[in-house]
Amino acid sequence: MLKSLNVGELTPKEEIHARINKLKAKMEEQGIALAIILQNVDLFYFTGTLQKGVLAVSVDKGPVFFVEKSLQRAAAETPLEITPIKRDKDIKDILSGLGMLKGRCGMELDVLPVLVFERWKGILGYDNIVDVWPLIRDLRLIKSPFEIRQIKRSGEIVTQVFKRAKEVIREGMREVDIAALLESEGRVHGHQGFLRMRGLNQEMMNVYIAHGLSGTVVSGADVPISGAGVTHAIPQGPSENRVQRGIPLLVDYGGGYNGYITDETRAFTIGELKDIYLKGHEVAREIIEETMDFAKEGIVGTEVFTKAFLRTKREGLDEYFMGYGEGKVSFIGHGLGLEINELPVITPRHEIVLQEGMVFAFEPKFIIPGEGSVGIEVDFIVRKDGLERVTDSPINIVYL
Repeated sequence: MLKSLNVGELTPKEEIHARINKLKAKMEEQGIALAIILQNVDLFYFTGTLQKGVLAVSVDKGPVFFVEKSLQRAAAETPLEITPIKRDKDIKDILSGLGMLKGRCGMELDVLPVLVFERWKGILGYDNIVDVWPLIRDLRLIKSPFEIRQIKRSGEIVTQVFKRAKEVIREGMREVDIAALLESEGRVHGHQGFLRMRGLNQEMMNVYIAHGLSGTVVSGADVPISGAGVTHAIPQGPSENRVQRGIPLLVDYGGGYNGYITDETRAFTIGELKDIYLKGHEVAREIIEETMDFAKEGIVGTEVFTKAFLRTKREGLDEYFMGYGEGKVSFIGHGLGLEINELPVITPRHEIVLQEGMVFAFEPKFIIPGEGSVGIEVDFIVRKDGLERVTDSPINIVYL
């Protein structure tokens, strides 16, 4: 049934088991005997399905995948054996009977609400539960060939959207009108519909249109350019601001395919631009090209950030780099995968060493107060001898 509906390539059986075995090895290193996985993206990563359930991973038994709903769809999507349950309270008896309720227990404490956490302590009978998220985070850091294939397919959607943007952007259009057309274009080419972002109060739409003053508005989101939005209830994204000549318009688009996310930005303009915009865009382009020339496996992320920052300082643009005033953010790159805010993070303080298979968005941008914003964002796959672009979309300013 699912095959006929074309719902995407399933995660290979061998990969699911390899991920679980790697988690077991990390748990053993940390002295964690049992992990209970509840968060939807982590469940998808370790089971290949996103049905209502719980995954129990023991260092010496299991795993046991409990499914409450939908049993039929879960069975069609996961290679794991399914243990049906009517309610999560049944899990304790089953795990106890299998001899899995022993030693230290770990859960995803970075995302679990306190009430859910306390409830599971009661269900499992543990007084103390440790955080297993750092182990999962590190596993998800390196993408497999299967995952990179999904990411590249997501990138193809991004490329199509940028091509369409050149056709639809016109003087006088509202940002929201452009966003609506581009959202439609993405869906037609297979976009999954929304993006996932980890953490409390973390929300993200898949297309941001920023033009002129809307590209300088500061929000509570940890992004250099958030847009003004159409309501203070959701203070980000495209607004009712209309396109004017001589001001760059940024399209920041998040692709999404089979769970995997890409994130790129291009600049468009009607008419000629001021020198400050031209200079900002040129420096952003040069930073990207210089980064591709030296970054590869073994390079430390702080080196990447520092090299880019020093370039902006030499050009007299450091004041506007990655935000202005209270709007400044501390990163120039962020990891991509099943969520848009994964590792690696490219900052002046995270000394993460680049490894083959890491995927990250790299976004040198400049915000000119009272004027507008300009910049580029591209996605990279780390290889042993360099960086590979996820898309082949040109990064030059698009003149309309």
